[in-house]
Amino acid sequence: MQRTRIAPILLGFGLCLAAQGSQAPRANAPAPVPENRPLVLTAALEDQAITPGSVRYLRRVIDLAEDRQAECLVIVLDTPGGLLTSTRTLTRHMLASDIPLVVYVAPSGGRAASAGLFVTLAAHLAAMAPGTTIGAAHPVQLDGFPLDPDGDPSQVNEEVEPPAGEEPPAETRPLEDKIVNDTVAWARALAELRERNADWAVRAVRYSESITAPEAVEEGVVELVADDVEHLLAEIDGRQVVTPRGAMVLNTAEAEIRTVPVWWGERVLMIVSQPNVAFLLMIFGFYAVLFELYSFDWGLSGTLGAICLVLAMFGLAVLPIDLLGLALIVIALGLMVAEVFVTSYGALSLTGAACLVVGAVMLVDDPGELARVSLAIVVPIAAATVGITLLLVGGVIRSYRAPPRTGGEGMVGKTARVVGDFGPHGDAFHGTVAVHGERWRAVSQRPFQANEECRVAGRDGLTLIVEPVSPPS
Repeated sequence: MQRTRIAPILLGFGLCLAAQGSQAPRANAPAPVPENRPLVLTAALEDQAITPGSVRYLRRVIDLAEDRQAECLVIVLDTPGGLLTSTRTLTRHMLASDIPLVVYVAPSGGRAASAGLFVTLAAHLAAMAPGTTIGAAHPVQLDGFPLDPDGDPSQVNEEVEPPAGEEPPAETRPLEDKIVNDTVAWARALAELRERNADWAVRAVRYSESITAPEAVEEGVVELVADDVEHLLAEIDGRQVVTPRGAMVLNTAEAEIRTVPVWWGERVLMIVSQPNVAFLLMIFGFYAVLFELYSFDWGLSGTLGAICLVLAMFGLAVLPIDLLGLALIVIALGLMVAEVFVTSYGALSLTGAACLVVGAVMLVDDPGELARVSLAIVVPIAAATVGITLLLVGGVIRSYRAPPRTGGEGMVGKTARVVGDFGPHGDAFHGTVAVHGERWRAVSQRPFQANEECRVAGRDGLTLIVEPVSPPS
């Protein structure tokens, strides 16, 4: 009874968690600072991908900086990449910001790779910490494999040349050219808007070129190298930036620095909006609920499975989902379940595994580097699912083929002990035998003596048909 009461509570908690993901708390907003000191807000992405969750966090901080009339907002960026659709949403919000935005690639050892390059290019000012890198923004194909850098650079800019020692292949594919050229044009537009090196931005997208912090300053990709945020604010003090409100001169030397933390709801959204996590939640939730349906009562596994499904749906709702890939995953799970009821000798399981792998690869419709479900996760899950399904099916088949182990039929072939001598009765001999700790009336074609052993050959109602253990020579 306790399990039945706890289940709705936990399920309701999961629904509230998903519904609250889009709410932006005002409790984390920093308090106003004295008017004699300017305010500088900071937001940090620590080795986080650019996903709908991180975009929601950064958009909230940008809006908060505008409400507080901050001198500028410093985005401390360390990202391996992310979804291009989410990155476009973020850059649009950055370009429309009335507050100067400063992207600072930090800490040392961090990177602004792939989608991080576009976020850096969209900032009014960009800086990097020593030991950081930027670039490698080439998109990947929709099926999850890298696109070949086979586009013609002349289609975007006649002056762009491939890096030394690299030649673009002669053959081209229209779909890949369309994706690459669109991304190249986007990078060029951002770089030209912020008066940065557009040619290098094109090479970073088309040829996955990556450079260090000093090289980025030399190439005109970022404005400076700074050791920390305090050093950065001291260096950009007095610089002029242009926002939609007009030209502004930064006054950051004596600014009050305040960090806007990530709200726990945003952190949950950052986790579940990652394609790998959303896929795992969907698979585990499905099997947990399926397992619970085979039990006699709704318990912990079913409740956790329902919560996993709710979180998976929440994550998938904010991701650019390919409906065909999602349909293939649903078909795959259906085939796995059908294998238990239909004797196909593994054909349905293998077909379901193939649909699961293809559907997972196609699940996220975005050419970003981190936008696909990893094959290192999909293949083991598909193999484990097939193995478990075949194991269950094999157990069902063996149980059908196995001889009865209980009841009267379970005694056939067992050895019995004669209790008293068999006496003649018509054309047969009747007596009593002990088997399975019970005494049964028995009939035989030959007599048996007390304590002699015989074998149960069959049963006729409540009478056993016995015969000698070994046939007479």
